[in-house]
Amino acid sequence: MPYTVKAVADLAGVSVRTLHHYDEIGLLKPATVSPSGYRHYAEPDLERLQQILYFRELGFSLQEIRGIVTSPGFDQREALRSHRELLLEKQRRLQALIDSVDQSIEALERGTPMDKKAMFEVFGDAKLEEYREEAKARWGQTDAWRQSEERSKRYTKEDWVSIKEAMGSITQGIAALMDRDPADPEVQQAVGRWYHHINDYFYTVSPEMFRGLGDMYVADPRFTATYEKVKPGMAEFMRKAMHVFADNLEANG
Repeated sequence: MPYTVKAVADLAGVSVRTLHHYDEIGLLKPATVSPSGYRHYAEPDLERLQQILYFRELGFSLQEIRGIVTSPGFDQREALRSHRELLLEKQRRLQALIDSVDQSIEALERGTPMDKKAMFEVFGDAKLEEYREEAKARWGQTDAWRQSEERSKRYTKEDWVSIKEAMGSITQGIAALMDRDPADPEVQQAVGRWYHHINDYFYTVSPEMFRGLGDMYVADPRFTATYEKVKPGMAEFMRKAMHVFADNLEANG
């Protein structure tokens, strides 16, 4: 049976806006769209959404998730087994953190110092990082990801300092222009610096990918928080300006 976008949103506990965004970036497209523009989802779409929400819960970005779930080698059953294993690991880790808190409280109440090794042994998330790397290796080996990995390996500590300083300068430059229209020539020039920075230091960005990055700055809370710290409303401003830049790139061939 077909599901409306509202029905899917209610089932999954996500917003209608989120589903619209997933459609726009090619992450989850509805099975059909009526002549009047209404989206209708089928059972396989719900299964895809479940996978997306699992990966999102485990800390993957929307760009990474899209690369994984659209990979020809993606195996849904295998992914679910991996999700289960990792969620059990997270459950064990949460219990270990609770136990550590209890031990800390007990030590404070006794007035005796807690064992230094026990204080810190529960921290770290090596298992989650291992899973992320395994998932990328199995399903998410996009050309962009591989290219970024290869370039990153060659950078020295001094290189990273220089790269981060350049990123900060570009970001501040864009923030200073937020009182203008995203299509303003100076805004587009500043966004062009961001586009070329990614191309020069990380991976080759197509107009579609650049547009998708802008979408991710709004849809992914981690990216949104980063830009909102620079200036409130910046994530959405970046998205709009990057869309304009990508559209101009495509128009100019």
